[in-house]
Amino acid sequence: MRKLYLLLLSAFLLNGCIKNNPDPSWLEVTEWTLKANPNAEYIEGEMTHNFTDAWVYVNDEVIGVFEVPFKIPILTSGPVNIKIYPTIRNNGISASKKIYPFVDYFEVDTILTQNATLTLHPETKYKSFTQFWLEEFEDAAIKIENDPISLTTLTKANDPAILQWGNFYGEINLNSIDSMWVGYSESMNLPRGQEVYLEVDYYNTNSLITGILGISPTEVKNNRNITINKQNPDNIKWKKIYIDLKEIVSNSPNADYFKQSFEAFLEPDKTESFIRVDNIKVVHF
Repeated sequence: MRKLYLLLLSAFLLNGCIKNNPDPSWLEVTEWTLKANPNAEYIEGEMTHNFTDAWVYVNDEVIGVFEVPFKIPILTSGPVNIKIYPTIRNNGISASKKIYPFVDYFEVDTILTQNATLTLHPETKYKSFTQFWLEEFEDAAIKIENDPISLTTLTKANDPAILQWGNFYGEINLNSIDSMWVGYSESMNLPRGQEVYLEVDYYNTNSLITGILGISPTEVKNNRNITINKQNPDNIKWKKIYIDLKEIVSNSPNADYFKQSFEAFLEPDKTESFIRVDNIKVVHF
């Protein structure tokens, strides 16, 4: 409810700003840049991101959340402190916008001038103590194991028409015979009661089900989570999603450790399809 209130408030302020305040200052914000943290304590992987939005604060007062890039009127002028927070669409849902907890906000002390535009190019980086489980398909061995029940396998590929980062990406091909794939990561110790996220870059004509295996000496529980939807082959492109794992991990009190799981089944209307993935990260503090 608080987010909805702030969004409505922002819309109200923007609509009434020029009418009631004919000489606002203007703030223009370009798209985000994610840079490597030189003080990182762990290997961060590729700097891919999908920070679609930004929470904006001026002098520690919330202005609202806006899709980047944007240009908005600000009802103040003179010396100000501006903070801009990288924002994701949680679980790929456009109506669920959340400040991403693992990266720093952008901050600047500057001067706003009435009837003038201040343009900012926000940069961010992972917080130095952020921990990662990574699969970027650059090593000789793949860190995601194909389950014995799978009818096809996850392999490495490097088609130059598809490749975007490094030397390889992960590839799953499905058809009427090889119609199912199940895989899971190495074991991970994940913190309960804290933020945990899965990041995936994907290029796919078939949906991919993500989940978490909670493993104890007596049980392996598969907690299915978010499905990454298939794309239309006519306009397919690399996309990135942030999947929230906190609730599943926190609600698995009997699990000694976890594995990230994936499942894919040939779409019922297709005779063949594919999934390409890269830069898989499980991120936590």
